Amino acid sequence: MNTTYIFLQQYWWFIISLLGALLVFLLFVQGGNSLLFQVAKTDEQRKLLVNSTGRKWEFTFTTLVTFGGAFFASFPLFYSTSFGGAYWLWMIILFSFILQAVSYEFQSKAGNLLGKKTYQIFLVINGVVGPVLLGGAVATFFTGSNFYINKDNMADQLMPVISSWANGSHGLDALLNLWNVCLGLAVFFLARVLGLLYFTNNIDDKELNPRFHKALLPNALLFLVFFLAFAVYVLLKDGFAVNSQTRMIVMEPHKYLTNFIELPAVLISFLAGVVLVLFGIIKSFFDSKFKSGIWFTGVGTVLTVLALFLCAGLNNTAYYPSNADLQSSLTLANSSSSLFTLKTMAFVSILVPFVVAYIFYAWRAIDNKKIDSQELKEEDHSY
Repeated sequence: MNTTYIFLQQYWWFIISLLGALLVFLLFVQGGNSLLFQVAKTDEQRKLLVNSTGRKWEFTFTTLVTFGGAFFASFPLFYSTSFGGAYWLWMIILFSFILQAVSYEFQSKAGNLLGKKTYQIFLVINGVVGPVLLGGAVATFFTGSNFYINKDNMADQLMPVISSWANGSHGLDALLNLWNVCLGLAVFFLARVLGLLYFTNNIDDKELNPRFHKALLPNALLFLVFFLAFAVYVLLKDGFAVNSQTRMIVMEPHKYLTNFIELPAVLISFLAGVVLVLFGIIKSFFDSKFKSGIWFTGVGTVLTVLALFLCAGLNNTAYYPSNADLQSSLTLANSSSSLFTLKTMAFVSILVPFVVAYIFYAWRAIDNKKIDSQELKEEDHSY
């Protein structure tokens, strides 16, 4: 195969992996919202939390849409298989994010019929459902899903359907897998940890800050339990390998552990990420004056999730395995767009660093001063 084509396939898998990693970090918005009625005891305190996450929710939503768009453009067969076949899973995820957007925009509108508390409950629903289901969806990259692929159907003028789901659950069967739920819960508690660290960095309130500190340890411990369980499972399980000669999918013992060993840069990213996550949590817990835990744990989250995505797709690995038909599993080679499409998009991706720089600039401008009750009273627009 054209080496340029292979490079571009791997390049776009890296871009998608990076977007996925950034999305998991930005789930601190959902994690923070899930704590709305746990750490805040008054309407004014809940307003502080909502306005804190409200300044960042659009970053999360935009990254989710960009992640899906990049997948569609670079690996359209995955998009049609997962988003088209497992549509109940993805529809619930998207609906929860729509609830979030509606809640932010309408909870403080004059004359809203549902009342502010109802919209805040919607935010909590998104804060729970979004991370759990997104984590479960990512876990299927390692555990597999139930679908069939038949590219010969492209010649069928009446039914040119390449991919089909093997059962009527259309993605909800992912929630019946213990390990998918395990990673979903790990992402959920990680989002709550990130949310608490973000609040600590972003909010100045004498009553709330001690509660953020108190809630950090139990959520961090639950995250570690579920994440370590999933990580050990992945490292010890048989993986979905691609035979480099025949392109057949075969089960290989300890495939993902082998990937980490044979891809040292990915292993370094994973280990460095884990260390940074732990440092941010431990330092924040033992030093109540330390306010920068979100950045250490946030960067660590990006590096760790990036490594997991890369481990799932590189080194002749099927990144979207099929449990219904092993040979239907998707790889970078059999599911990507054409060479022309990937090459054209590669030029467009040059703009990504400029977009990231703008986000960084906007973030700094928004967070120039910690949010407090007095600021909300003086601000013209608040949620």
